[in-house]
Amino acid sequence: MSTFSGLNTAYTGLSAARKGLDVVGQNVANANVAGYTRQRLNTSAAPSVAPTGRFASGTGVGQGVSVDSIARLGSLQLDTRVRSTAAVAGYSAVRANALIDLEDSFNEPGENGLSAALQNFSAAWQGIKNSPGDNAAAAVLLNAAGAAAGQIANGYNTVKDQWNSTRGSLNDMVGELNASAAQLAALNGTIRSTLASGASANELVDQRNALATTISALSGATVRESADGMVDVLIDGNALVSGTNARTLQVTGGTSMEDARETAVGWTDRSGTAGISKGEIAGAVSLLASADSGGVFAKAAASYNEVAATLAASVNDLHRQGATTAGTTGLNFFAVGNPAATTLKAIPTDASGIAAGYPNAGALDGSLAEAISQLGSKAGSADKVWSGFVTATASQSRAELQQATLAGVASSSAVDLQLSNASVDLDEENVNLLMYQHAYQGASRVMSAIDEMLDTLINRTGIVGR
Repeated sequence: MSTFSGLNTAYTGLSAARKGLDVVGQNVANANVAGYTRQRLNTSAAPSVAPTGRFASGTGVGQGVSVDSIARLGSLQLDTRVRSTAAVAGYSAVRANALIDLEDSFNEPGENGLSAALQNFSAAWQGIKNSPGDNAAAAVLLNAAGAAAGQIANGYNTVKDQWNSTRGSLNDMVGELNASAAQLAALNGTIRSTLASGASANELVDQRNALATTISALSGATVRESADGMVDVLIDGNALVSGTNARTLQVTGGTSMEDARETAVGWTDRSGTAGISKGEIAGAVSLLASADSGGVFAKAAASYNEVAATLAASVNDLHRQGATTAGTTGLNFFAVGNPAATTLKAIPTDASGIAAGYPNAGALDGSLAEAISQLGSKAGSADKVWSGFVTATASQSRAELQQATLAGVASSSAVDLQLSNASVDLDEENVNLLMYQHAYQGASRVMSAIDEMLDTLINRTGIVGR
C-alpha cells in the first residue's frame, strides 16, 4: 500500500464512522415517533487492489471501509402478523360496539325499559276490571298503552338511526381505504425511484407499512412483496394496489334499513362484491345485512315489529270478544299498520270504546279486562317476545365483546412484538454512539500519522549532511 493510498484508507474509515453517527442520531431523534423502525449501518472491509504484472507479489492490505447499506431492522413476519390480527380485531370491534350500543338502547332492566311499559299496560287493565266505564281508569289505561307504543316506536327509530350511522361509517371506511391505497401506490413509485438512485428509502417504507396496516385493519387485505422494492396489496386474491396503480371500491345496495337490497362493497371498475370477509368494513357490512342474512339491526327492527304486532293481535283478539258498557261489540283496541312498530296506537279515546266484560254479562263485568291483563304471562305474548329478544341480544353482545377482547389482546401482542423488534433501544444506541466516536477518532489518528509521515518524507528527507 502506498503512503498516499493510506490517506484514502483512513478517509473511508472517517466517512463510515461519520455515517454511523448520522444513523445513530436519526434513531435517537425518532425514538418516540410512531411507526419508525430503527436502522443500522452495514459496513465491510474494502478489498485490496489485486496486483498485476509479471513480477506481481501477493495480495496487499485492504483499501479501508466500505459502506454497504443502511438496513431497516423490521421483520416481514411480524409485520404480516400485525396486519392479520388488526383485520380480525377490526371486524370484532365494530360488531361488539354496535351490539353494546343496541343493548344500551333497551334500558333493560329498568323502569325506562319496554318491559316496564308492557307491565304497566297489563296492570292498567286491572283498573278497568275494577271500574268498567270509569273515565279515570280508562285514562290510565290509554296513557299506559300510549307509553308502550311510544317505547316500541322509539326503539325502532333508534335501531334505524344506528343503521343509518353505520351506513355512513361504512362510506367513510371505504373512502379511507381508497385514499390509503392511492397513497401506498404513490409511495411504491417513490421507493422504486429512491432505491434505483442508490439512496435509502427506509422512512418511506415505514410510511408504506403504516398504510398497509390501515388497509388491512379496514379490509383484511394481504401484502405481497413485488419487484424493485414495491409491494402489491390484495383483497380476496384481487389486487387493490399493483405497483403504482391503485383500484377503488364503492358501497352498493340498500341506502336505508327498509331497502330490500343488500348493502355490499364492490369494485368500481366491475360488478360484483369485493369479497371482503375481514376488517372493519366486513364488520359494518354484516351489521347492515337483512334479517334473513343475520343483520343485527334488521333483526332488532323485526323484533320491534313483532312485539308491536303480537301486542296488537293478542289484545284485539280478546277485545273484539267483549262489549263496552253501552253493549257495543267487535271493537279493536289497537290499530297497527306497516311497519307495526311505528304505527301501533290505541283506538279508544275514553271509556266508551273500551270493552271490559263479555256481552250479556252485565255492565259491571270486568272478566275480559282481567283476561287481557294476564296476556303478558302467556307463552308467545308480546312480553315474552320482547324478553326473548333482549336475552338473545345480550348473549350475542357478550359473545362479541369477549371475541373482540381476545382479538384485541392478540393484536396488541403482535404490535408489542413488532415494537420490541423494530423500536429504538436508547442503551444500544448509546453503545453504538461510543463505538462510532472511537472509530472516528481512530481513523483521524491514522490520517494524522500518515500526514506526519508524508511531511517528514517530503520536507525533511535529504536535509542531513547539507
